[in-house]
Amino acid sequence: MHVDGLTILSSKFPSGDLYPFILPLFQKTPHLAFETPVTMFAGENGSGKSTLLYAMAQACGIHIWQESGRTRFRNNPYEDRLGQYVSIKWTDGKVPGSFFGSESFQHFRLILDEWSASDPGQLNYFGGKSLMTQSHGESLMSFFTSRYAILGLYLLDEPETALSPKNQIRLMELLSKASEAGHAQFIVATHSPILLACPHAVIYNFNTSPVKPIAYKDTEHYQIYKKFLENQ
Repeated sequence: MHVDGLTILSSKFPSGDLYPFILPLFQKTPHLAFETPVTMFAGENGSGKSTLLYAMAQACGIHIWQESGRTRFRNNPYEDRLGQYVSIKWTDGKVPGSFFGSESFQHFRLILDEWSASDPGQLNYFGGKSLMTQSHGESLMSFFTSRYAILGLYLLDEPETALSPKNQIRLMELLSKASEAGHAQFIVATHSPILLACPHAVIYNFNTSPVKPIAYKDTEHYQIYKKFLENQ
């Protein structure tokens, strides 16, 4: 365990009327505890799970690979500032880590390919092959397998997006084994009932305010998939 909790400093929010500070869960959830090496964030789109994960990356000093400088239709000056109001409680000092998101990963693998043009040895850290020459799902698994063998705190935002059910099971097993080895801690925002089934993971339900733990079979994701399959 590298991080055992976070505190949301809602009393210091600069605004209560604009996103993300307007979301009730950020105003009513003062603290989240991380008691197991794998923690899952589950909830509907727009519930705030990805926003909190992004804010954690900011608060932990984890770089997020992304393009910048685009013109927006309407600018919200507070959109990316939640991380300034999240306090991280490290267990035994700060450790390195990474943030995974589908969009940021696409940007990362393009940059990695540019680096590898002058230094092919860079690819040795990611399975020895260019991530651009593999399918999206294959490149994801190459990245996960190599990166999560290293000590660190790993934040994953909906990693199932480009993964088949078979590869979702592979990723779930990878998370479980890496956490059992004692070097890695994972916090995952997901809609996947497969990933939510990761053994010994604590699941936080972002459909409630404040955010609370929920049993796997009580999650909306499990209930919807179960009902759908039973009716086929």
